[in-house]
Amino acid sequence: MKTTGFIVNVTSDNPDRLKKFYSEVVQLTPNPNIGEGAYEIAPGSTFMIDGHSEVAGPAKEPARMLINFFVDDLDAEQKRLKSQGVTFIREEGKEYWGGIISTFLDPDGNYCQLIQYKPA
Repeated sequence: MKTTGFIVNVTSDNPDRLKKFYSEVVQLTPNPNIGEGAYEIAPGSTFMIDGHSEVAGPAKEPARMLINFFVDDLDAEQKRLKSQGVTFIREEGKEYWGGIISTFLDPDGNYCQLIQYKPA
């Protein structure tokens, strides 16, 4: 398969709350060409928030899908998010492959990760 783009669509019973979180707290860049609740993550990659009639309440298996955000300065981003009340369930865990990962929760309880790659 040769793809020309990639969209991750996270659904919620309260999509407006998630849109506000990812816009104002996480500070993702909106992608109005795709639509409301769409954010450009990298060229050809979009993160999207939407409602869905079959979704209710918090994520039931939040570790099933990890939302990974690669950043240049994990420490600064983690401090910025924590100052806004974001809950972290893992902080600056070092990985065997040289990366550092911190995991936080969005308002629906989804696991989101800040990842900074640091070669050994």
